[in-house]
Amino acid sequence: MPFTDATIARLPRAIRPFAERHHELIKFAIVGGTTFVIDSAIFFTLKLTILEPKPVTAKIISGVVAVIASYILNREWSFRDRGGRERHHEALLFFGVSAVGVLLSMAPLWVSSYVLELRVPTVSLAMENVADFISAYVIGNLLQMAFRFWAFRRWVFPDEFGRNPDKAVEAAITAGGIAEALEDEAEQAHTRSTVTPLRGRRARRAGQLGNSSEPRVSKTS
Repeated sequence: MPFTDATIARLPRAIRPFAERHHELIKFAIVGGTTFVIDSAIFFTLKLTILEPKPVTAKIISGVVAVIASYILNREWSFRDRGGRERHHEALLFFGVSAVGVLLSMAPLWVSSYVLELRVPTVSLAMENVADFISAYVIGNLLQMAFRFWAFRRWVFPDEFGRNPDKAVEAAITAGGIAEALEDEAEQAHTRSTVTPLRGRRARRAGQLGNSSEPRVSKTS
């Protein structure tokens, strides 16, 4: 059993249907957490060793490695059945969407710093750090995650079964079977609604003829 299916099977029954419907989102979030750890680990390792005087360079290197890891993990795991584009086109779109996501993640920090002016000396140093953390790491990351997930499904991996034709056939057969069953049930309901009143009218007419109290006149004398 795949890792995701096994994890979903262990979830409480109340939230299991939601997890089954949004399994791509769950895997995407796991990949996001994994690449965040990769980014942080490489950044602090470089910053505390060979790139101590160059933190920006360390951050660029860690960010590039994290984005590459994100592409591989999302392509081969989160959206492994999706496709629809050539590999080089897909990769360019992925990195382009990721770059837009980085800009979106910076937008809340910019608003906090330059629009709301939550900086020293307007506010205390503690308040500034709290505002920076919430705007950059909470709101910014959530905004980036939502955009990237939507954009990946919409543009980078647009075809739901692009790399797994067997699942496309299976889904088509399942959808066709459900549609046929619904159509048969509708036809049966329509037949019952038209035949039953007709039989009821015939039964009432027969009852009226059988229970008639009028005397019958014989044609023979």
